[in-house]
Amino acid sequence: MPDLTTEQRNQRSTRLDEMSAAEIVAVMSQEDQLVAQAVEEQLADVAQAAQLVANRFRDGGRLLYLGAGTSGRLGVLDAAECPPTFSTPPELVVGIIAGGPAALTRAIEGAEDNPAQAQADLQAHALNDRDVVMGIATSGHTPYVLGGLKYAQQIGARTIGLTCNADSPLHQHAELVIAPVVGPEVVSGSTRLKAGTATKMVLNMITTTAMVLIGKTYGNLMVDLTATNEKLKLRSVRIVSEVTGLDNAAAQRQLTACGGEVKTAIVAHLTSLDAAEARHRLHQAGGRLKAAL
Repeated sequence: MPDLTTEQRNQRSTRLDEMSAAEIVAVMSQEDQLVAQAVEEQLADVAQAAQLVANRFRDGGRLLYLGAGTSGRLGVLDAAECPPTFSTPPELVVGIIAGGPAALTRAIEGAEDNPAQAQADLQAHALNDRDVVMGIATSGHTPYVLGGLKYAQQIGARTIGLTCNADSPLHQHAELVIAPVVGPEVVSGSTRLKAGTATKMVLNMITTTAMVLIGKTYGNLMVDLTATNEKLKLRSVRIVSEVTGLDNAAAQRQLTACGGEVKTAIVAHLTSLDAAEARHRLHQAGGRLKAAL
C-alpha cells in the first residue's frame, strides 16, 4: 500500500541510521509536534463522536473498540482505564483486538486479515443496536476492522472509524470517520509512532468527553473514581475535602460511612443526609453531582 501517507518515506529521516542519538530524538520531537495539529483539524468530528457515545451510554448502550496490532492495543488500553477513572462497569467500554488477548503482547500472524473473525468477536460480546462500534485502523484498510464495522451496521449499531489516512476504505464502512493525517513516520510504516500518538489522543478525548457528559466529574474533579490503590484512596479523600471543606480526617470518616463512594460522601455531608438517602438523591439526578446538590 505505497500510496498510503502512513507508508511513505519521511524526508526528514532518510539518513536516520547516520544520525546521533540527539539528532534522532530531535527529528522525532519535530514530527510529534505535527500530531496535535492533525488531531485539532478533526475536533468537530471527535466532538460528534463523543456526543454519540454519551447518548448511547444514556440509552443503555456500550462503546466497543475494534482494532488490530497497535490500534487494537490502544483501544484495549483506553477501555481498561475507564473503570478505575470513572467507576464504570468493565462492560461499558470494551476493547477487542484481532487475535484475542495474546495479541496484546505479541503479533498474531494473519489475525488482522480475517474479517469474519471480527463478526464472531462482536457476536461473542453480544453486540446490539444500542451499541457503538469504533473501528481503529491506521491504514484504513484492515480487513478485520472493516468486517467488524460491516457487521455492526447490519445489526443497526452505530459506527465510528478512526484512521490516519484520507479517503481510505474505512470511510465507506463507518457513518462517522475521524482522520488525523499525521504524515509519514520517522521509521517508514511504523505507525506505533505518530499515528499511535494521534490514536491515543483521540480515544482519550472521546471517552473523557462522553464520561463528563454523563456526569462522571464535578467540575474537573474525578468524583466517580474507584479507589483500587493507595494513590486513588488518597485522591478520594482530597476530593471530598476540597468540595466539602472538611479536613482530611473528617473526609476519610465521611467516605468510610459512605462505602468509599466520593459522590455519595459529598452529597451526604452537604445535604445532611445519610448514605442511603444520598445515593437515592444521586440516582434521581442521573448520577450528576451538581444536580443532586
